[in-house]
Amino acid sequence: MNRILLIISVLLLSGCSQRVIDFTAISSKNIDLSKGADFKRSPARVKGEDRKHIFVIFPTGFPSAKEAMDKAIESVPGAVALLDGVVTTHSWYFPGIYGQNWVEVEGTPLIDPLLLKGGH
Repeated sequence: MNRILLIISVLLLSGCSQRVIDFTAISSKNIDLSKGADFKRSPARVKGEDRKHIFVIFPTGFPSAKEAMDKAIESVPGAVALLDGVVTTHSWYFPGIYGQNWVEVEGTPLIDPLLLKGGH
């Protein structure tokens, strides 16, 4: 009996993750591509996420990939886009009590040096 309860608990508490898309370049910002040769790749990858909660059976909203992308890009000064990345959705739910859904965007920031100098 304890084994059955354990299995049911694990199944109910388990989460789900799905890789939605891999991308070469993605942005929600206006980019002056004529100055693209001056752009620099950041040495480190960044992540952004948009997370929504589920109370009982009522979601507080739906996670947005654009919001997650904006958070990742804006986490690096001068960044205008992300390169070589992935968009992943995640969720978990304990039925009738609480859960979460979120979108995560990860990539390498592309930096416009003019934005760091206060140009444009």
